[in-house]
Amino acid sequence: MHRLFFLFLIFFAVSILHSCALPKKTSLRNDPLIGKIFNTRTTQSIDFDSLIQIIKSHDVIYLSEKHNNPDHHDIQQKIIRALIATGVKPLIGFEFFSMDDTPDLLNFVDSGTVTHSKKTEKFIETDLRKKLGWDTQSDKMWQYYFELLKIAKKETLEVAGIDLPTTLKKRITRKGIANITPIEKELIFSTNLSDDAYKDYMFSIFKDVHCGMGHEKMQSKLYDTWVARNDKMALSISRLHKHSKGPVIIIIGGGHTEYGLGVIDRVAAIDTTVKQVNIALKEISINPSQFSDYVPLLELKGYKKVPPADFLWFTQRVSYEDPCKEFKKLLEKMKKPSTD
Repeated sequence: MHRLFFLFLIFFAVSILHSCALPKKTSLRNDPLIGKIFNTRTTQSIDFDSLIQIIKSHDVIYLSEKHNNPDHHDIQQKIIRALIATGVKPLIGFEFFSMDDTPDLLNFVDSGTVTHSKKTEKFIETDLRKKLGWDTQSDKMWQYYFELLKIAKKETLEVAGIDLPTTLKKRITRKGIANITPIEKELIFSTNLSDDAYKDYMFSIFKDVHCGMGHEKMQSKLYDTWVARNDKMALSISRLHKHSKGPVIIIIGGGHTEYGLGVIDRVAAIDTTVKQVNIALKEISINPSQFSDYVPLLELKGYKKVPPADFLWFTQRVSYEDPCKEFKKLLEKMKKPSTD
């Protein structure tokens, strides 16, 4: 029973790390914060044009998303187009693609220099999706990122993946960093930036994500994967900055940038000269809340007390359902003694 339960938790964890399910439709709530952009350090709201003027001078711009929120992807497109309109030519980096995927992404961008029929364009998309390993993912999730790739193709922007290969991520999650082969370890970069305070903090996050369930072995492997991914993405971002003439825009999940930890602090550790800014695309809470409830300062020993991001852009929620409800039902079923 214990082994079965552990395997279930690992499977559940891997599904969270490597995919993003699309929730059922639920009723939506009007909230005065939706659509507003706040500078978290001044706690003042600003308009879109002011935001663009502020961020365009930065080297790296994080557009931190909830992966399955369509509003977040619409905002990303709006920001990229606005930056292009100011005369800058950003490079776009994607968490959801590995650095090894970059040549395929660039081949797609290069295809924009030739006029194709709709049938050929569809073939090019299908071929790219298969090469990237996205042919088994949902069409809706694929379109979120493909729309950004189409902007890059139209505007001849350079694009790149920034993460580890999917198979290597799964290997670390299943075996732990200590148990992968020496050859695999050579594929991993380390900033050696983690400490016990950060590890404990992430263990608490993993426990919350898993609806209060904590399993030390599972959390340890998740942490290994988390650190390896963040280190790799930080290295990729620093390299993209080195070779980019314009700002580097990073499309990434909010957990990797919250409080300047995960990726942002690792980029700074690699290159202190990189000027970074994080725009967190933030769903409103399930229950009505004040702005102050969204910006608690980080309380972590050895770290500066900072807000969750430089800017918060509030959006509607995808779902108001309790994400742990179905998970708890499955756990209860597993805990029931067998009648066989």
